[in-house]
Amino acid sequence: MKSPQETKVCVIGLGSMGFGMAESLLRDGFAVTGVDVNADAMERFAALGGAVAADPATGAQDADLVIAVVVNADQTEQVLFGPGGAVATMSKGGVVMSCATMAPDLASVFAKRCAEVGVEYLDTPISGGAVRAASGELTIMGSGPSATFARIRPALDSVAAKVYELGEEAGTGAAFKVVNQLLAGVHIAAACEAITFAKAMDLDLEKVYEVITASAGNSWMFENRVPHVLEGDYSPRSAVDIFTKDLGIVADIGRDMKFPTPIASTAMQMFVMTAAAGMGRDDDASVARMLADIAGLELPTANPASEG
Repeated sequence: MKSPQETKVCVIGLGSMGFGMAESLLRDGFAVTGVDVNADAMERFAALGGAVAADPATGAQDADLVIAVVVNADQTEQVLFGPGGAVATMSKGGVVMSCATMAPDLASVFAKRCAEVGVEYLDTPISGGAVRAASGELTIMGSGPSATFARIRPALDSVAAKVYELGEEAGTGAAFKVVNQLLAGVHIAAACEAITFAKAMDLDLEKVYEVITASAGNSWMFENRVPHVLEGDYSPRSAVDIFTKDLGIVADIGRDMKFPTPIASTAMQMFVMTAAAGMGRDDDASVARMLADIAGLELPTANPASEG
């Protein structure tokens, strides 16, 4: 790969994860253009010194690397191959990193479509959250040609602390991410159920958090999401709708394989119920609010003096 200063990167999707990735690349000297439908996100990135573009085709003009950090497979297809898509204008022989959670067969399809126009495709789902994205410490569950991974290694090292190369074929990375999302969704739902159950027993929730995070019942999601409940802050770091989608993918794959996923399916219904209650775009810790509403409980609310 060229030096960072000579490498043109287009990051499509400046949400909580994509913005952090773009910021990390910019910090490490890459020439980065950001693309997003959210004008505020574009202004924030421009304020950091990054370039911005109104659409993927413009942003990806002659790009060596396009990183698609959108919500799902449909959005990935649109930003890569749709009208104004990135693949048509990026550098031939350039590389696409596709980061959205999707069914493995769709990742395989996208890889073939890229190959047809002389673009390389890496199936690179990500995990770690907004904080790790901003610090360049994500985990990448990748699959695709090892030579392609080697070509873009400086960019990978800029955005991730761990890059797993899991096979030569697109779709393997997506499958690993689906397993991760099964666990993540179940653990979030369980954490929200546990902290709301503690409230129903009239326990000191701050003390519950202290004790559980030092005990065997802890999980990364309990430790990460329960503070949102304790602070009454449900601004979306990761939205409820993400897990209705991702656990839906788990359910679809399980049904096609005739493999039962009863715990994941129960968790999915908890997210669906939360979305149905009007909280689909709120933080996924809102599952606790949904349970509290059903049980007639009052969870902590945000302190107006500390907002903003």
